[in-house]
Amino acid sequence: MALLKDFTTARKVVRTMLRSRRNRRRVAGLVGAHPLPDPGSVTIAVYFADTKVNLYQIRQWYAPLAELSKRFPVAIIARSPSSVLALWDEAPVPTVYLRRVSELEQFVAEQPLKIIFYVNQNAKNFQMFRYGRMWHVFINHGESDKMYMTTNQFKAYDFSFVAGAAALDRLSHKLWDFDLTKKAIPIGRPQADHFAGELPYLPDDRTVVLYAPTWEGDREAAAYGSIATHGVALAKAVLASETHRFIYRPHPRSGVVDDEYKNANIAIIAAIAEANASDPSVQHIYDDGKELGWQLVAADVAITDVSAMVYDRLATGKPLIVARPVSPLADIDEAGYLGSCEWLRADEAGDILSIVDRVQFDVEAKENLGYWAERHFGDTAQGSATARFHDAVESLIALWHRHAQIHIGDRRSSEVDPFEEDDDESPTSE
Repeated sequence: MALLKDFTTARKVVRTMLRSRRNRRRVAGLVGAHPLPDPGSVTIAVYFADTKVNLYQIRQWYAPLAELSKRFPVAIIARSPSSVLALWDEAPVPTVYLRRVSELEQFVAEQPLKIIFYVNQNAKNFQMFRYGRMWHVFINHGESDKMYMTTNQFKAYDFSFVAGAAALDRLSHKLWDFDLTKKAIPIGRPQADHFAGELPYLPDDRTVVLYAPTWEGDREAAAYGSIATHGVALAKAVLASETHRFIYRPHPRSGVVDDEYKNANIAIIAAIAEANASDPSVQHIYDDGKELGWQLVAADVAITDVSAMVYDRLATGKPLIVARPVSPLADIDEAGYLGSCEWLRADEAGDILSIVDRVQFDVEAKENLGYWAERHFGDTAQGSATARFHDAVESLIALWHRHAQIHIGDRRSSEVDPFEEDDDESPTSE
């Protein structure tokens, strides 16, 4: 058994190495079509050191970044071949590929960078943290009550953009000696101002139910995924209804750790295909697209796991159900919205239609939802979050200029680390 496991691991490593080499060859062939920005032209950069599997973390910022770029020059810094290939194809702002640390150093030396955004806590972020004459700002890839939202890594950044009062309260209870007033800046959810898109079905009088679960997680404390425990039963119930439409949008990493989770995901996708084949007019949707927004607005009721999707949906003010994790070790912060949300237990999943009807029309449920939407995001009127995002950026740039004047006479020394490994990308990291 151990030998088989070793063989499987070795085969996976070889496949990964071959894929990485192919990606590097493709990048080499395309890099000429994507020249570096002119020196002195980039004010704000988004640093993304991760591989393609986590591109969802930056994709949700595409629309806000495109809007911001109308006021300030914005670029994305990619360190991975697989990521840059996708970003070159789809990102709305220029993407630069800086695989080597020396290339990163040259880019920093050439550009008047004032703000660096980070969407995750990748360990390679520290290669960018070295540079001191700019603000390092964590913008995250969602608002949620996951343990990820209160990690002590927040202290590594000069500032963090957070959603609202709930985020500030969450951080105040988790982080010791953290200056919330100075370091955490509420901006709401600017993505919500761009929730739109063409529907992949023809609307009718069916009640649209969105099921958007997260992945299974790689540790018990983060075992929030519900596909294997709730998903199959609730999917069957909705698909069997003559008055409901099912939209299924699983997390792109679903099943990467747990085969049972993977098989449940496959079963739901197959059930959707079977239902549509039996009656094409029902127009159930399996959604694995890059665009996120229309699903949250179009659904009459949404079912999510404990994830950022809870709060993206909450920002719309429309009915929401949260699948309660089965694992007693899953870390759930019930001090906020999750303490009064509409929970769906695994043993209730087969009765999802009656629960959908209740949350859709119950007055008390609607009032509770409205209260928490404001607490998490503040003013959710169209355009409000975008305005706060831009105001926060402008205030940091003004602060940068003030500090630049204070330090105008400082001796400029090299920020290069002579011991840093120049080849940032290992052949097995893709």
